Amino acid sequence: MAKKQVDVQGIKVSYIKIKDNDYISLTDIARVRESEFPSTIIQNWMRNKNTVEYLGVWEKLYNPNFNSIEFDRIDKESGRNSFMLTPKRWISAVNSIGIITKQGRYADTLAHRDIAFKFAGWLSVEFELYIIKEFQRLKQDESKLIEWNAKRELAKVNYLIHTDAIKENLIVSDLKKEQINYVYANESDMLNVALFGLTASIWAKNNPDKKGNMRDYATIDQLLVLSNLESYNAILIEQGLKQSQRIVQLNQVAKKQIEVLSNKPNGLNKTMKTSG
Repeated sequence: MAKKQVDVQGIKVSYIKIKDNDYISLTDIARVRESEFPSTIIQNWMRNKNTVEYLGVWEKLYNPNFNSIEFDRIDKESGRNSFMLTPKRWISAVNSIGIITKQGRYADTLAHRDIAFKFAGWLSVEFELYIIKEFQRLKQDESKLIEWNAKRELAKVNYLIHTDAIKENLIVSDLKKEQINYVYANESDMLNVALFGLTASIWAKNNPDKKGNMRDYATIDQLLVLSNLESYNAILIEQGLKQSQRIVQLNQVAKKQIEVLSNKPNGLNKTMKTSG
């Protein structure tokens, strides 16, 4: 559960992922109001009767092991001047999953994003809007990254189809290992030229500050087209076409498919890594 951070109006707000759910630091959010003693702000919010009601409803919805009997006791106490509720007491009493705490030197109270946004709104409507906007942006970035990775994996699968076709049709039995590797690299570079317009070595020379290869910096659309080109090239190889014939056809296919994908609604045509 490695912590990550987002910047919200100059405040570093940390969060972690638990079973695909964002748990956001209430301690960090509380620093909007109190930088030295944020735990006091959290306790003041939790002693509010409306807060107790909200937390109870949330746990009933999502927590199959919610202790409703203990909640009823806490709910009856809430609203009195003497009522106090800490995250630790809440977690222990109702078996909460919506709020968690981290003890020790870097003590922290975190809550599911639903609860964290509610807390942020109690502190500041403006801050609530900004933090919701920031986490919406994160979700969009995560979605794009997942799609990019999926296309990258698809390209790898089609790469195996591609290499099998090369092995069966272009590699003769008496070639040395170095010569065989050259054939594979040569075919791979042909696809690079057909799609990107340059070889891997030229790209590396033009981008000495970048790690990986040119395909690591491809767009989602380019990765999809690359997968199609690998499958199509395998077919052309099996048909016995020369490389000089194949590269012309592959380039035409690449141009057409990129054009179609670029014009599709909500097309994703942005690189997933910083291209400098």
